[in-house]
Amino acid sequence: MTPSEKIKGLINKGVKITNPNQIDIGDEVNIERISGRGVILYAGCKIFGASTFIGEGVKLGYEAPVTLENCQLGKGVELKGGFFKNAVFLNNVKFGSSAHVREGTIMEEESSAAHCVGLKQTILFPFVTLGSLINFCDCMMSGGTSRKNHSEVGSSYIHFNFTPDQHKTTASLMGDVARGVMLRQKPIFLGGQGGLVGPCRLEFGTIIAAGTICRKDELRPDRLIFGGAKKEGNISYKSGLFQGSTRIIQNNIIYISNIAALMQWYKHIRSKFISENFAKELFEGLEEKLGMAIEERVNRLKEYYLRNNEKTIPAQWDKFKSNLNDYLQFKGDAQCLDAFLEKVSTQIRELGYDYIQVIKSLDDKDAANGTIWLKGIVNHIIADASNILLSK
Repeated sequence: MTPSEKIKGLINKGVKITNPNQIDIGDEVNIERISGRGVILYAGCKIFGASTFIGEGVKLGYEAPVTLENCQLGKGVELKGGFFKNAVFLNNVKFGSSAHVREGTIMEEESSAAHCVGLKQTILFPFVTLGSLINFCDCMMSGGTSRKNHSEVGSSYIHFNFTPDQHKTTASLMGDVARGVMLRQKPIFLGGQGGLVGPCRLEFGTIIAAGTICRKDELRPDRLIFGGAKKEGNISYKSGLFQGSTRIIQNNIIYISNIAALMQWYKHIRSKFISENFAKELFEGLEEKLGMAIEERVNRLKEYYLRNNEKTIPAQWDKFKSNLNDYLQFKGDAQCLDAFLEKVSTQIRELGYDYIQVIKSLDDKDAANGTIWLKGIVNHIIADASNILLSK
């Protein structure tokens, strides 16, 4: 089927294409993976990739041309302009123009970003909101309970993810998986014209004032972090000293363990929501992107760890790597999982397949039990991996 035939096929399915002469559809694109119900492609859209999936009510390119490659889009997603590759956008995600979104990115339900936002290897839980002029690569953020009570990143914010020593072992964790997926934690707020120096960890309820650069972990809840410009300085500096390497390695282990927990959440909980409201293609996209996230984080940690320990303990890395598959397959306490899964299944039978409604409908006791299950996964991986990589 030629590109022009594919465009005609989409129109026949019900896709509204405002100017068919200004649409580019790749040879590899399967139009059966593009819904015909309520989808609008504005002039200048380019769609590539055999795994691309577009759900009902998606709108692409209203403000500027959109290039879409191997992305999976849920119902009601609006990408108003920019470049999007190897990312997943679940139901009702909104993204402004001049976007640059790359591999390993997951935006869960009702998360959003305004214009001129760059993401890569970024995971945003439901409701998380990004302002404009933001670079927010290599991080995971949760927190908040609704569109009115959400974690937010202010405009002109940056997550600093590259160091003078030229490493990117810098992924930051804002909130966590075990509590964040339950959609009942206090939001996190990162004020505009500020920055976070990775790898950093922030507790739920953290507020960073506008104009502040945060360089340290904050693991206490309900803290306000603020600061002005530091005193000027000009001191001797030698690259490669790896100051704070234990903290860097530990934070990376914690980040990887949270991705592993999210994998189990998707495998055992998200999978139960596959339906007309949550297509199988979206679930497959989530699994693929988490695989990308693990690969990226492990590769970055390897570069840092072996460079830091090349004369002493490279064998410890080999042991960690040999255990990695076991970490990713570890599903935690089976009895705890089964009990929580039964509660979720009961709510699905009563309420249907609306993910947010079902998760928020769980009572606090059941949600706490689900958190215990996920924390068990995280803690197991942290303990084992730390014993390997951080032992003297």
